[in-house]
Amino acid sequence: MQKSYKEIMPQITTFIFDVDGVLTNGMVTIFPDGEMIRNMSIKDGYALKTAVMAGYNVCIISGGTNEGVRTRLKALGIIDIYLGAHNKLDQFKEYTKLHNIQTKNILYMGDDIPDYPVMKKVGLPCCPNDAAPEIQDISLYVSHKKGGIGCVRDVIEQVLKVQGKWEGQFDAKI
Repeated sequence: MQKSYKEIMPQITTFIFDVDGVLTNGMVTIFPDGEMIRNMSIKDGYALKTAVMAGYNVCIISGGTNEGVRTRLKALGIIDIYLGAHNKLDQFKEYTKLHNIQTKNILYMGDDIPDYPVMKKVGLPCCPNDAAPEIQDISLYVSHKKGGIGCVRDVIEQVLKVQGKWEGQFDAKI
């Protein structure tokens, strides 16, 4: 019998997130010069920074290549950022080997088919409520929030609360 997501949360040490459709709503604004702008939630950013400050491993694996995304995530304290990852499983294997992380201790949040192979390997696969049906089917937790609108905050806050690490981690500089 498979464990519920609440039973797995106490063992999570690592958060891995996709960008487009998870940290963003999946939409881009394209300017005449071709520059693509994405929107990210401040609340998701706060939760990411809180997880970093609380000592969790936080990693981003995205097929996108926008350097503005890297700049934003680095400002939140995230070091492990893989952009241009078209086969996310390769970066996932590299990251887990580099940091000696057991897959059962990983929460991965994705929203679409490129996330599927990695999500099948982790202890707690999650997705926003507007993820592709195939991704929702394999997720142990489907957030009540949409991509780019608080789903990252939702899962991080739940894990940190279950582990008693949410309170007292407040830093308004995000």
